[in-house]
Amino acid sequence: MKEIVVGLIGFGTIGSGVIKLLQENREQLERRLGAGIRFKKISDLDITTPRVVSVDRNMLTKSAADIIHDPEISIIVELVGGYEPARTFILDSMRRKKHVVTANKALLATYGDEIFEAAEREGVNIGFEASVGGTIPIIKTLKESLVANRIKAIFGIMNGTSNYILTRMTDEGKPFEEVLKEAQRLGFAEADPTFDIEGIDTAHKLAITLALSYRRKVKLEEIYREGISGISQMDIEFAKELGYRIKLLAIAVQKENAIEARIHPTMIPFGRLLANVNGNYNAFHVVGDASDSIFLYGQGAGMMPTASAVMSDIIDIGRDILKGISRRVPSRAHRENQIESIDLLPMDEVFTRYYFRFSAVDRPGVLSKIAGVLGENDISIASVIQKGRKFDGAVPVVMTTHESKEANVRKALALIDRLDIVRGNTVRIRIEEEISQ
Repeated sequence: MKEIVVGLIGFGTIGSGVIKLLQENREQLERRLGAGIRFKKISDLDITTPRVVSVDRNMLTKSAADIIHDPEISIIVELVGGYEPARTFILDSMRRKKHVVTANKALLATYGDEIFEAAEREGVNIGFEASVGGTIPIIKTLKESLVANRIKAIFGIMNGTSNYILTRMTDEGKPFEEVLKEAQRLGFAEADPTFDIEGIDTAHKLAITLALSYRRKVKLEEIYREGISGISQMDIEFAKELGYRIKLLAIAVQKENAIEARIHPTMIPFGRLLANVNGNYNAFHVVGDASDSIFLYGQGAGMMPTASAVMSDIIDIGRDILKGISRRVPSRAHRENQIESIDLLPMDEVFTRYYFRFSAVDRPGVLSKIAGVLGENDISIASVIQKGRKFDGAVPVVMTTHESKEANVRKALALIDRLDIVRGNTVRIRIEEEISQ
């Protein structure tokens, strides 16, 4: 029987999951591949701590070079994470004509142009299904299944930690800080949760999907981003009263001459599928011109879900090796010389609906003053909620708007926040009403 020989760099949670998956499903995997799968060497700085799987100790090494320089190994799986030395490991592997599988979203979002160009230059494959959406096959869907489509829009819940926090806040009425600590205890959030709760992790994933969907290179810093740390229980409750749930949403929309790309807390109507993606699950709502709406849902992280995506890339590349071919499907769905740079639509030019919460002094004329400033800036009010008096004489006043321009909203809120009838800064959350079912 022919054999595909693999080397693994990074024997942490996901690396252990990959070995565990092979051990448990070897017969099925090898039958589907039509060849044996052998992990010859595993590299990690820590080769003594017990893992959830047992391997022959002769396979273990602290040196990634032992794997990269091994002529028998044809696929290298990089699971160390971070920028360096992962970037160096991948580029060195490609120079030695080895195919690569990685789950490293931060690396691909930041150094993807260099890595994907190297893969094309060296004639090797790079599999990265696990970098976006964990076990959800969003990469393959965009690269292959929807190849006949112009992608009109993508709406994604791409970070399980943020989704878990917002779900608990919504369903149990707990404040942000309490739920964050709970998520850290359960292992859903890192000790430093910044990447998750401030939308950085989501931005990495959106940057990767933009190139696949729109044949565009995107600078990570050009994607508009807001996190969830400013979401309060009061806004969660008002959202429910208005018929919405709040999600950290990644949005990409094809405009006439530009791509709109943004990440921020978003109010979504109860009846929409995305509004009902809860816990640490991820989901992608993709709209193609021919396919119409497609909805993908599943675990976006975790040992075995991510290992499933890694193994699918190993099998795909293994099939190419058996056929004596490579790069049958370009890494980013297009030849690298066809992928162009483009500026994203400036956030000031975006039109959407808004939720505002003002903390206003409880006296006559307040609503008319606020509404007057909004009207002067072409912002039309859709609904108003005003609650009873608070102990300090201020009351929450909630307004939702019809579709308005972001630049106008920023200008109006800056003026309103300077009024003597308003205490503190206005809370602003965007609303996506028109996401199809």
